[in-house]
Amino acid sequence: MPSKLKIGLRDVSGPLVRILHFIDSFCVVFFFWVLHVVLQRPWLYLHSCLAIVSFILALVSFHAFQLYRPWRGKGYYKEFETIVKGWGAVVGIVLFLLFCLKLSDRFSRIILLSWFFLTPFFLFLLHYGARSVLRRLRAKGKNMRSAVIVGAGDIAKKLNEQIERTPWAGIKVKGFFANGENTFSPAENVSPFLGPISNLKDYLENNGADYVYITLPMREEKKIYEILLGCRTLGSQIYIILDIYGYSLFNARMETLGDFALLNFNPDSTAKRYFDVLFSAFILSLTLPLTLLVSLFIKLEDGGPVLYGHTRIARAGNRFECLKFRTMYPDAAEKLKGILASDPDAKKEWERSFKLKNDPRITKVGKFLRKTSLDELPQFINVLKGEMSVVGARPVVQEELHDYYKENRGLYCSIKPGITGPWQIGVRSDTEDYDERVELDKWYILNNGFWVDMKIIFKTAWCMIKRKGAY
Repeated sequence: MPSKLKIGLRDVSGPLVRILHFIDSFCVVFFFWVLHVVLQRPWLYLHSCLAIVSFILALVSFHAFQLYRPWRGKGYYKEFETIVKGWGAVVGIVLFLLFCLKLSDRFSRIILLSWFFLTPFFLFLLHYGARSVLRRLRAKGKNMRSAVIVGAGDIAKKLNEQIERTPWAGIKVKGFFANGENTFSPAENVSPFLGPISNLKDYLENNGADYVYITLPMREEKKIYEILLGCRTLGSQIYIILDIYGYSLFNARMETLGDFALLNFNPDSTAKRYFDVLFSAFILSLTLPLTLLVSLFIKLEDGGPVLYGHTRIARAGNRFECLKFRTMYPDAAEKLKGILASDPDAKKEWERSFKLKNDPRITKVGKFLRKTSLDELPQFINVLKGEMSVVGARPVVQEELHDYYKENRGLYCSIKPGITGPWQIGVRSDTEDYDERVELDKWYILNNGFWVDMKIIFKTAWCMIKRKGAY
């Protein structure tokens, strides 16, 4: 180990954690007392007993939920989530004791409810203040921790970049260990190459490092085992970065099954599903008079069916009938064969985009519906059925998926198709480049989220008002 050691916050982190632990538990009791003072309620013997019990429970629960683990580089919401879980356990036990001892009527309900609900926010403010101070110190180069990275592949490079982008985490990468020559060029501006992995143990013995991040591929299990066997006694915390980064492109998420870690390639966001159902039900209810009016006009024009279902590809490659108001004549399929056989330009256009800009098969009512995108209104029924989302990738047919998405087919099938998406708010039907549509879908699949969806929905409404690019 190094002969000279700097004395800093890291050397007293143990006592500081224990002090913070007791401060949190004391603040739980203190806040309970403050509520009595603010609401002008008497403090009785039973309140003192509850305060003592809560103090002990908080000590145990906050420790059990690992509230005082290192939070370097982690988001505030994770710490708040842990506070809520730890405090929730305390509340559950307190309520159980009050029920069993039949003492609930001896305490003010308004105080108990306020205490139960507000305490996590009170504790989080304390932690936020402490972390903000530490972040400022670390951003100035104080209270720093050192790290080395084992491996020199893409994961190692991305980890190094992530640490460099978060100076407030207080971690300085000293360099990389990897077998063979340095795989990074000087232009990539990464930490220095420190030598082969066999030198790691000697380096830690002579220089020390707070963290060792192993980014070797999973097939290198023997080498990883040797590192764990030889370096765990040298004062460094060792982390293994699993070689599963590439799978994130398929919307995978980590799960567990008993003692086994799993990668789930079939994620289904509960929040997104709730939004889809509520939004679709609202739109269908709001537009019911319009739906009846449109159905009447379609029926009066040629007497054909109101709705048209076309087979499209859903998540996981399943098929479903994508519903629309019928905008073409009932014999549209036969007409298309004649058009493509007699008009070479129309055939090229169809093969390029699966659309015809001046399509003679479209009815008069259909032209208006397509121009305003009202023909897609019945797709909210597909959303309620769970076959589509409000926002997603373009609904495509099997031929499109096979001929144009190619190596992106698996990526496309990782989410549900949507009524709208980036293709709708960007170029809509104007583009003649199908590859551009594929790239837009790929961008959404890799970047989708609640606020992205909200932005797309608002922009879609504006595009419908402008009536640009739809046909």
